[in-house]
Amino acid sequence: MNENKLETITNLFEGNEIRSIWDAEKEEYYFSVIDIITVLTESKIPRRYWTDLKKKLIEEGSQLYDNIVQLKMKSLKDGKNYLTDTLDTEGIFRLIESVPSPKAEPFKMWLATLGKERIDEVFDPEVAIRRAVNYYRHRGYSDEWIEKRLKGILNRNKLTDVWKDGGITEDYEFGILTNEIYKSWSGMKASEYKQFKGIRKESLRDNMSDIEVALTDLGEIATREIAKKHRPYGLEANKMVCKAGGDVAKAARNNLENKLGNSVVSNENNLSYSYQKELENK
Repeated sequence: MNENKLETITNLFEGNEIRSIWDAEKEEYYFSVIDIITVLTESKIPRRYWTDLKKKLIEEGSQLYDNIVQLKMKSLKDGKNYLTDTLDTEGIFRLIESVPSPKAEPFKMWLATLGKERIDEVFDPEVAIRRAVNYYRHRGYSDEWIEKRLKGILNRNKLTDVWKDGGITEDYEFGILTNEIYKSWSGMKASEYKQFKGIRKESLRDNMSDIEVALTDLGEIATREIAKKHRPYGLEANKMVCKAGGDVAKAARNNLENKLGNSVVSNENNLSYSYQKELENK
């Protein structure tokens, strides 16, 4: 793992502290299984509970057991570092399904509902749009912000279609081109921008101010129009166009900042929980 960070995530499950390690390279969390078991079962001896459950998983030939990763984490009791069983996000959801506890029911119901929603969306794509709008409203975003966000998604899809016409097919290539736009106007790659804002897997745009979103949209729209005009082909040619598109947003940013007298790139986010770095895991 690269740049592993031990974090305490608050307000994730009913305000309980869940130890996790963030793998910056994979952009994935690894959560302490014991902490999850403690929250779900409220057991006074969660380690005994987990030991018994592991035996059951082995007997059943569950793939969940094979996905367990042992990582060093600081004990919540004595503050010392111990090898701790962890699972990634997908593994935690599977774990929740394996725990016969009343507290696990909300998670199980969520998973079942999520599966039903995906099926419904096949027959009626509007279901997905309504779900997204309701999600953002629940998080406190205004209808005006939501409208801009949805338009931004549409514009992003238009840009990726243009990139595909220019010979871009691999996911890593899309990432490189996106970073080129971000670097041109903000001075940071997407991952660096996330780190600056103190977020991990969360959507970068969902944690931007109105001005940051507008500049991002401007950079992508400008890139799309320049690409349609000059028809670059291949990664290197498209990178040059992305820089040019980002430079358009950079010029707009500079103009606005000169009038405001301050930077419009903010480290603020919209998270309802916090990440608190405790130590480097080496």
